[in-house]
Amino acid sequence: MDKFVIQGGNRLVGRVKISGAKNGSLALMPATLLAPGTYHLKNTPNLRDVWTMSRLMTSLGAFCELNGNELLVDTTNITSFEAPYEHVKKMRASFYVLGPLVSRYGYAKVSMPGGCAWGPRPVDLHLKGLEKLGAEISLESGYVIAKAERLIGNRFHFDVSSVGATGNLLMAAALAKGTTLLTNAATEPEITALARFLVKMGAKIDGIGTPQLEIEGVDTLHPADEITIPDRIETATYLIAAAITGGKLELENTNPYHLTAVIAKLEEAGCEIDVNADKISIEMNGKPKPVDITATIYPGFPTDVQSQWTALMLAAEGTSKITDNIYPDRFKHVPELIRLGANVEVVDNSAIVIGGRKLSGATVMASDLRAGASLVLAALIAEGTTEVLRVYHIDRGYENFEQRLQSIGANIKRVKTDLI
Repeated sequence: MDKFVIQGGNRLVGRVKISGAKNGSLALMPATLLAPGTYHLKNTPNLRDVWTMSRLMTSLGAFCELNGNELLVDTTNITSFEAPYEHVKKMRASFYVLGPLVSRYGYAKVSMPGGCAWGPRPVDLHLKGLEKLGAEISLESGYVIAKAERLIGNRFHFDVSSVGATGNLLMAAALAKGTTLLTNAATEPEITALARFLVKMGAKIDGIGTPQLEIEGVDTLHPADEITIPDRIETATYLIAAAITGGKLELENTNPYHLTAVIAKLEEAGCEIDVNADKISIEMNGKPKPVDITATIYPGFPTDVQSQWTALMLAAEGTSKITDNIYPDRFKHVPELIRLGANVEVVDNSAIVIGGRKLSGATVMASDLRAGASLVLAALIAEGTTEVLRVYHIDRGYENFEQRLQSIGANIKRVKTDLI
């Protein structure tokens, strides 16, 4: 296993080119199952999760090859309709293959998902939605089995806006007979990008970018090429890295309009930010001000950034409150931050941070992807040496993380360790 060894105290200055969106790629890849042929997915990040999805797709009979940041996917010869536990357990996004498989082939057998060590994230909306479209759903030995001679369009309302379920039903409805209306659908940029990709493939979708999606099913789709949107969560993480170290960064190949809530909060915290079409410049002079945030559905503050914001508020003089209305128990980073000297208390679905205390390096452990990022951010301002274990979690969502941080002044290195 690897760990990060970080010496805190350096101000981050320079430029970072943002990668393609992890969650965007993980939606585009299963969509290729809807039509046989060859796809070129550009700006695909070279990440652990992308490789996991590639292995899953390969197990179904697809061919996947990543050259630089261009992913070639060939779904001409799909031979299996089963997504086994060995792949799906590593990443919840693997569940995305359920909709495309049952829609195109009439059958899918997909393991119940895994992928993160925190919180219940049930798949009931995926299954209820597919049942509304006429699929017969059963659960056998930890696998979801979906059958349908052909899915039939219908109306489905999401009781709770769900990115995963919206993506799955959007793909399933593309080949269903008749019209499907999805209401209270997720509007995250990754869903909008998926819908636009499906339209390139020949799907008929109205309401893209809104909570109401109307899909007129077609008989067949065809391959298309696509450029993956920039990763808004990676962008937010580097913005916070600049803010927490009193740094100055220019982030390239990003989309500031996907991060309006985060940018607004950073400005409230005292950052000077300038945006244009695909760049964000940020400079922080002095310490951040304490700012409360509430993680909620898009376009609100992302739940995938709340742990990084917790780290930032450790540097602020005063008290701040971080609330998560999406995943109320997503605070497993807090005990590890406390090991660094943080004063944080979790109350219900909020973390109360009393910032301004000096942090001291210690050995900490990443429990999930974003928790790991928060530990790295905190280590950047901690006195002495911090060791972050289980960085394979971080590798799921950040491309060349330590090299990019090194390039802008961080004292961080990756080393082998026997510690688990």
